[in-house]
Amino acid sequence: MADPPAFSGSCPLPLTDHPRILLAHGGGGRLMHDLLETIFLPAFANPALEARHDSAVLDVGGTRLAFTTDAYVVRPLFFPGGDIGTLAVNGTVNDLAMSGARPLWLSAGFILEEGLPIDTLTRVVASMRQSAQAADVQLVTGDTKVVDQGKGDGIFICTAGVGQVAHALDIAPRSVRPGDAILLSGDLGRHGVAIISVREGLAFESPIESDCTPLAAPVLALLEAGIQLHCLRDLTRGGLATALIEIAQGSGLHLLIDEAFIPVTEAVQGACELLGFDPLYVANEGRLVAFVPAAEADRAVAILRAHPQGTGACRIGQVASDPAGQVTLRSRIGASRFLDLLSGEQLPRIC
Repeated sequence: MADPPAFSGSCPLPLTDHPRILLAHGGGGRLMHDLLETIFLPAFANPALEARHDSAVLDVGGTRLAFTTDAYVVRPLFFPGGDIGTLAVNGTVNDLAMSGARPLWLSAGFILEEGLPIDTLTRVVASMRQSAQAADVQLVTGDTKVVDQGKGDGIFICTAGVGQVAHALDIAPRSVRPGDAILLSGDLGRHGVAIISVREGLAFESPIESDCTPLAAPVLALLEAGIQLHCLRDLTRGGLATALIEIAQGSGLHLLIDEAFIPVTEAVQGACELLGFDPLYVANEGRLVAFVPAAEADRAVAILRAHPQGTGACRIGQVASDPAGQVTLRSRIGASRFLDLLSGEQLPRIC
């Protein structure tokens, strides 16, 4: 009889070669980044795309415009604190705001599944109208397609947005500098937990609502106050951790954050412990991180807190030089660890 193979105590590396698309390719983690790096970026390479920011900033006849596009495939369509319509408007507005743009116009493409109740569509459209009015943007063009029953999961919404950039700042990862303060606009994880609670029929002692909200107003307030914004990023798929890793890699710098300063409500923390999620990676739809010079951090936090979307704003860390492209988290007990991109999908179909 042959001897059994020797025991190995090492963990196997995650698979990286997948011949078919997985849900994890849309989750904001390592597989999504691999998809972008190997297929989309090489195919469409140009300077605007290579900035890898939430929206492209383009010069049109001396006017700087921000342009973004997004798609929404959330399940369920309605959840505590919002629905697919509010997501479609606020998510697009927020991508424009992360370039420091004033959002102006949106488009929307609706992919409707045969059999969808008209009342459901009417409710979603009403939410979009209300959200657009609240964000002071107009939906100026769109399209509608219908697919066979069983092919569309109710509604998919594709959007694009245009905004005006009325400043000369280059708000992007490449503008981050050593010594910058890292600011967070509020508590983490409510959107992702709100979605999963409805999807799985979970009832928590304290109701958890999505943080879905437009972020243009507090960003514009920072700019009007003269804050030198180096970088902004809204925390959607992949949460805070993924956003910081992307910025660290884009800037070639080292980000240090302190877990004790990162706000997470007791309800969200308890839900994450129950479900085995890390709040740092759970999606948000109304939170941002901002990188500003350390000397302007306190004033920037005060400006954010003056807005309903930023009442929980705080400083969570700072930027250093080495090791380049890394994010270090200092835990509540004083230990340190590097944050890495998720290899799989923690919460699919949440935006």
